[in-house]
Amino acid sequence: MRVRTLPTAVVGVLVACALAAGCSVARRADSARPLPSPSPVPAVVPTVIAPPQAEGLDGTEGAPGPQVCTAITHTLTAELRTTVAAKPNAWNDGGLPALDLCTLLVEQRPVTIGVSALPRQPDSVERLLADAGTTAPLAELGPAAQIAQSRIVFVVGDRVVRITPAGGIDRRTASAIDRATAVAIAEATRDAVPRNLRNARQADSACQLANSAAERFIGLQVQLRRDYRVHGALTCIWGSYAATVSIVEAFDQPSIPEAQRVPPPRLAPIGQPGYYLPEQGELVFRQGRRVVRVTGLTNPPGAVPLDTLLEIVDPLLPLFLR
Repeated sequence: MRVRTLPTAVVGVLVACALAAGCSVARRADSARPLPSPSPVPAVVPTVIAPPQAEGLDGTEGAPGPQVCTAITHTLTAELRTTVAAKPNAWNDGGLPALDLCTLLVEQRPVTIGVSALPRQPDSVERLLADAGTTAPLAELGPAAQIAQSRIVFVVGDRVVRITPAGGIDRRTASAIDRATAVAIAEATRDAVPRNLRNARQADSACQLANSAAERFIGLQVQLRRDYRVHGALTCIWGSYAATVSIVEAFDQPSIPEAQRVPPPRLAPIGQPGYYLPEQGELVFRQGRRVVRVTGLTNPPGAVPLDTLLEIVDPLLPLFLR
């Protein structure tokens, strides 16, 4: 039988096709399956209710009154028959809801009182009870009032109030207070709140430099401003019912506590050093003697990109670098 051979030129074409990446037959037979496209990294959503408190924001310094703590010391001293005093200044935590805070001292045991800086929203009580553990109704302070070992939360008019003893309530710690004392403080606070509400707007001209960036983050008309200085360090807060932005400066803070985390937080391209903490919606960095915290929070919670926080603080950097 006569075997028919192909011309040399045709054989060369077939060999080339078999070796070429573009040959469909060879690709189907020999190539591996294409790798799947990498999934996008999910955005981290902050879970915090309020940003960490900077050093000095405990009522030693801060904003002048009116404030509830100084208003109720005489009433409580007479009722409890013990020494009740108050630190003279107030501050704001920039949380959601944002609280105007002050410190009461019951025989030198600190109790922090927070009053919502804006009228309460339907979930304000629930948010202030987050992570409180087991709670129980507190009928003495109204149908929405709840008590836990760490706090009391209740409603006064259109505001929500949180009472937080440093050592808890009915706990076996040196700084704890008993339930009866906690309820007495709450009742005195309830009576004083309507007469000691602060104006929603308290602005510092230095904070205006970052006003446009803060407003872009909030996305609505800013309803709350809380700007003041603590030992010369600047605090700027912008807020609405659904979002807050805070820039808090502290002098001579010895360390950034978050730097000790394991694994360490993500480095940020600012400060010496600087860290980005997406789970807190926060950027924190050191600049010389200063530690600066920049926080953005939304309700419902949403991711806060690093670029957003950098944009908010950028106009104020010349002040921190001076």
